[in-house]
Amino acid sequence: MTCFPFLFSKTSSSSRQNPDNDEDISGIHNVRIYSYRELRNATDNFSPANKIGEGGFGPVYKGQLKDGKLAAIKVLSAESKQGVKEFLTEINVISEIEHENLVKLYGCCVEKDNRILVYNYLENNSLAQTLLGGSHNSIHFDWRARCKICVGVARGLAFLHEEVRPLIVHRDIKASNILLDKDLTPKISDFGLAKLIPANVTHVSTRVAGTLGYLAPEYAIGGRLTRKADIYSFGVLLVEIVSGRCNTNSRLPSNEQFILERAWALYEQNELVGLVDTSLNWEFYAEQACKFLKIGLLCTQESPKHRPSMSSVVKMLTGEMKVDDSRMTKPALISDFMDLKVRKKQESIIDLKTTSTYNTSSASDHQDTTIASAATTTFTTQFDHSM
Repeated sequence: MTCFPFLFSKTSSSSRQNPDNDEDISGIHNVRIYSYRELRNATDNFSPANKIGEGGFGPVYKGQLKDGKLAAIKVLSAESKQGVKEFLTEINVISEIEHENLVKLYGCCVEKDNRILVYNYLENNSLAQTLLGGSHNSIHFDWRARCKICVGVARGLAFLHEEVRPLIVHRDIKASNILLDKDLTPKISDFGLAKLIPANVTHVSTRVAGTLGYLAPEYAIGGRLTRKADIYSFGVLLVEIVSGRCNTNSRLPSNEQFILERAWALYEQNELVGLVDTSLNWEFYAEQACKFLKIGLLCTQESPKHRPSMSSVVKMLTGEMKVDDSRMTKPALISDFMDLKVRKKQESIIDLKTTSTYNTSSASDHQDTTIASAATTTFTTQFDHSM
C-alpha cells in the first residue's frame, strides 16, 4: 500500500528565488524544480517541430534535458482560468506514487507566469493518435498488443483505486490519456482532474469533470463521484481498443454511431465478434475478444453498484476470474450535451462549463469534449468498498 499526505511543503531552494510564486509552490515538495530557461533550451524554444500533443490545458513538447533524458514537457496555457489548480493537483497526485502503468513525473517549472510539468517521454504517443488515429498510424496493434494494453491500463487503475491511500479517482480515463512506450506498455497520464477520496467515505460530491463519451451518466447528472465513474470510462476504452474505433462517430448509420449501443445490440444477438476491429484480419482469439467486450459492457452498466471493481476486471481480463454476464444490464449512455442538459434540468443540478479539444488525426468526427468545472466538494462518511 502506498500512502501520501494531502498537504505538501516547499523544499526546493531554486523555488525560493521567486517569492511571487510562494502561493503556488507551497504545495510542491519532493519534485525537481526546473528553470524556464532549461526547458526552453530543451525544446528549442518550444519549437512547433517539437510539439507532440495538445492537452486540455495546453501544448506538450518533446525535449532533451541537460542530463540527456528525453522528456514530455507539458506547458500550461496562460489562458486557462482553471489551469493552476489542475497543475498543482497533478503534481500533488502523481509525485508520490509510482507504478509501471502510470506516467513518471520528473519535475516542474514554476517561474513568473510559467507553469510546466516534465514527464518521461513515451515514444508511441497516445492511443487516440495511434490505434484510433486512422490511416496515418504506423504501429500495428495485433491482438497480443491490445491485450497487453487493456490489462496494463486495468492494473494501473486498480493500483489507484485500491492500493494507495487516500484512493485516487482519475476522472478522465480516455484514449488520449493512455500513452505508450516503445514496447507498447500503456501509461495512464494527465492527473489534472484527479480526486483524492479519504478513507471512511462513500463518495465525493463534486462539480462534474471528465470527457463526454467516457463520462459515467450518474456522475454527469448528479455529481456523485465514486471509483465506479473511472470503471465506466475504462469500459468505454476497453470496447474502443477491441473495436479499433472511437466511442462516437456520427458519420456511421444512426444505429452504429455510439459504440456502447452497437456493442449491446450485437451482444443481444450473440454476435459480439462482429465488433472486433477488421484490421486484425481475424488474427485473434474470438472467444477472448468477445470476453473483453463483455467486460466492457459489465463496466458500463447503468447502475454503478453492478459494475465490477478494477481488481476484478484485471482478474477477468487475465482469466483468473470467470466473466459472469448472466445478469448484465444495458449500458448507460449520455449521447450529447443536449441529453445531459435535459436530464440535468430535470434533476435540478449544477451548471457545467465546457471546453473542447480536437485530435486532428482522429479516424472519426468525434470531438474530445472535456467538461471541467470548479470543484465544490463534500464528503459522505462510512466508506462502501463496493463503490
